[in-house]
Amino acid sequence: MTNNEDDSGKPALSRREILGLAAGATMGAAVYAAPGQSADRRADNTRRTDDIVLMDATVLSKNIHSRKISCVEVMNAYLEQIERINPKVNAIVALQERADLLMQARERDAQLARGESLGVMHGFPHAVKDLQAVKGIRMTLGSPILKEFVPAADGLMVERLRNAGAIFIGKTNTPEFGLGSHTYNPVYGATRNAYDLTRSAGGSSGGAAVSLALRMLPVADGSDYGGSLRNPAGWNGVYGFRTSIGRVPNDARDAWLPSMSVTGPMARNVTDLAMLLSVQAGFDARVPLSLDGDGTPFQRRLESSFKGKRIAWGADFKGHAPCEAGVLEVCRKAAQSLESLGCVVEEAAPDFDFDALWQATIRLRGWQQGASIQAFYNDPAQRALLKPEAIYEVETGMRQSARDITAASVLRTDWSQTVRKFLERYDFLILPTAQVFPFDVNEHWPRQIAGQAMQTYHEWMKGTLLVTMSGCPALAAPAGFSEAGLPIGIQIIAPNRQEFSCLQLAYAYESALSPGNRRLPPLLGRT
Repeated sequence: MTNNEDDSGKPALSRREILGLAAGATMGAAVYAAPGQSADRRADNTRRTDDIVLMDATVLSKNIHSRKISCVEVMNAYLEQIERINPKVNAIVALQERADLLMQARERDAQLARGESLGVMHGFPHAVKDLQAVKGIRMTLGSPILKEFVPAADGLMVERLRNAGAIFIGKTNTPEFGLGSHTYNPVYGATRNAYDLTRSAGGSSGGAAVSLALRMLPVADGSDYGGSLRNPAGWNGVYGFRTSIGRVPNDARDAWLPSMSVTGPMARNVTDLAMLLSVQAGFDARVPLSLDGDGTPFQRRLESSFKGKRIAWGADFKGHAPCEAGVLEVCRKAAQSLESLGCVVEEAAPDFDFDALWQATIRLRGWQQGASIQAFYNDPAQRALLKPEAIYEVETGMRQSARDITAASVLRTDWSQTVRKFLERYDFLILPTAQVFPFDVNEHWPRQIAGQAMQTYHEWMKGTLLVTMSGCPALAAPAGFSEAGLPIGIQIIAPNRQEFSCLQLAYAYESALSPGNRRLPPLLGRT
């Protein structure tokens, strides 16, 4: 990353460098109440808004394409929902002007009137996680250093969403540079949990998860290094999918030594999750290590029999990922619900030197995450604007020699081979999405779990970071709630590149999920 400056004195960062951080004109019926409307009319409009925003994304897409609902109606409904709910949770940021968004929605309606469809997301309001570039919309990465940066081009994944018909309404909030599994930053502030406004939304895809849970978006995109798709999904009662490396091509400064960070889908249900993945996935020549093929396989039917499949309930990795009281109980019960599908569920986890594995995780993460923000660290004025966790990653990376990184990568390989062999004995591994329930939104990170002090800002996410090190796809699904009503999820982990198997089991699990674990957030109680 360069330290060149433009005429304003601000960093003149290249697109590649920034992305490496990481009807006719028929309007349709407006669904918001204009001043002076009767109470009955306002109630009708509210019901219409609720009808639209509560639709599954796949159903919404079918209704748009059959022209039972106009794109303008959809846009108005979601903007109304955002206006009503977002001020309470701060999940969607950089919201664009309503007039411009409605103009784009009218054009989507005009396209359908001409028999033209861009794809399954035609007319969908969509907010992109604020680590991804959207042309013309501010991209801050949660950092005051970049608070005025506006990309001139879309990122690779965003290109695919735009080509599928999405209308970009803004961004979803994220922690600074995506570091930490708690969404807060000095640019936009904190995002609050969909089920308890005093609690963390998780992160780094916290804004995306809360927007989904509170029906402010039909689907959402996220990214995941140490649990950033999985933890916020579990903490907000939605689904998030950490895909295999290369499944969804992503921008990077280095195309040949890929980060362990991946991009993936988030949704309210498994069918919607598969739909979004079908848009995101597929080879891109600009990402030479992206996987061959396109997203078509994820459009297949998800029904499958799981009778006799062996499921390993991994709990807390034999005590190496300690959990808050109640987490294992809720997640174990969720895992055991798979027995109703004919699965055989046993408590088991791979054997390994977990202390050495954790040290390798810290080294590799510091090398990869720290390098992306090294230029900011090198500038004393900008370093003063970095949060301690960012400085920790840079300085951890700076301490590593090439031999240290090689040794850590070899240990990572040993671990991935251990997990591969384990998943030859078991078909899937199930783990919690986090080691704690959502904590106080004003805390930075948990300092202690089950009497054990956390030595780093991300040690409380060890249960997801170790899965990252395995290279396996991991799908987060709702598990249930604590006695205090706080949500938690499970990770459904399959062998490398077996995303479709994850989706199939999650689809079956979803049907077995008890009604008590499907409750809506209190803010949606009236709907």
